[in-house]
Amino acid sequence: MGPHSWLCQLCLVLPWVLCQGKSRTQPEQVHLSYPGDPTAMTVTWTTFDPASSIVEFGPEPSRVFTSSAKGHASRFVDGGWLHRSMFIHRVTLQGLAPGQRYAYRCGSPLGWSRPYSFRALQNGTDWSPRLAVFGDMGNVNPQSLPRLQRDTEQRMYDVILHVGDFAYDMDECNAMVGDAFMRKIEPVAASVPYMTCPGNHEEKYNFSNYRARFSMPGDTEGLWYSWDIGPAHVISFSTEVYFYLNYGRHLVQEQYQWLERDLQEATRPDRRRRRPWIITMGHRPMYCSNNDLDDCTEHESIIRRGLPQHLYGLEDLFYKYGVDLELWAHEHSYERLWPVYNYKVYNGSAKSPYTNPRAPVHIITGSAGCRERLDPFVPNPREWSALRIEDYGYTRLQILNRSHIWLEQVSDDQDGKVVDGIWLIKELHGPKAWH
Repeated sequence: MGPHSWLCQLCLVLPWVLCQGKSRTQPEQVHLSYPGDPTAMTVTWTTFDPASSIVEFGPEPSRVFTSSAKGHASRFVDGGWLHRSMFIHRVTLQGLAPGQRYAYRCGSPLGWSRPYSFRALQNGTDWSPRLAVFGDMGNVNPQSLPRLQRDTEQRMYDVILHVGDFAYDMDECNAMVGDAFMRKIEPVAASVPYMTCPGNHEEKYNFSNYRARFSMPGDTEGLWYSWDIGPAHVISFSTEVYFYLNYGRHLVQEQYQWLERDLQEATRPDRRRRRPWIITMGHRPMYCSNNDLDDCTEHESIIRRGLPQHLYGLEDLFYKYGVDLELWAHEHSYERLWPVYNYKVYNGSAKSPYTNPRAPVHIITGSAGCRERLDPFVPNPREWSALRIEDYGYTRLQILNRSHIWLEQVSDDQDGKVVDGIWLIKELHGPKAWH
């Protein structure tokens, strides 16, 4: 056991032992997720002994809990040497009024959480969702988290997108690092739907901590799923199935086939008219200009081109169905690409590159803060790289309407300064927009 492991045990096991007097049925690690229905919201939390799964809630501003909902708990046993077990509770609130704020608490007569509040998502397509987007946030050095928490308290976001890599790592110290991170993110994640995708740092024990702790839509334990918000269709998927083939090569094929079916459905003319924006989120990017040996630095990157013989490559698939915006992380930096396909730039025009672009737009936003610090860039930007920023920070995204999206990058190093901002404007969506 190396020095880092001993430090881990000292910092995490000792407090765990000292806190055994605390009720093991007290809820912690509370977080929300959106099940895909604007009249519903899922609440997830953890206890360390069995307890009922109850959420009491009521419309604000009264803060009186006029309703209650019951759910279920699943026992999760971590794969570490302690084989620690915990109980993950899930309750989906039904019958919410879209756009209404609700106060809630979760737990059981054996212990209740502190009260939180959230706003049910609005219904339909004629509203302007506001999202915070980031990846690669750790329990150590989560530099952007205090600012994100302040933003959340000011009700700046409707949804949070965490594009892979949590805690660094959730499994470490017998999953106590995962517990510590989920406690740390709770003030944000218990107030706004916290939507996730897996990254490479979730790999241990076949992504078991990721699959157990989160409650995403669909039936794949959050590995891949999709949902609608306002005038957009959002697709979350696992880039990791391409790299950890020991967990099953069939997962690459299953996910790819699911992606194609989902894209076919999302691009049906009646659906694309109502929700023209298609946005993807996956952890490892197709392109990047960082000074490391990651897959995105390779010309034939696996995510872009697929497994050997170009099997299940995602660039052609996303281009075929006219994906508008691709959100990535993994690189601990911010990089905005010109509209690009197969290494060729397809700007809308020299003056307005993001107005009617003829290829998807890629944003890499993995600088939220973790123990691995920031990733440098190669000295000279690639011709498809529009802007590179090596600051801690995160991205804000507003889907204004069917034709306009606003994207901006917040630098935590520069005291919250907005260091990048673009309008993505499209009069046409789908593959016909490329021609």
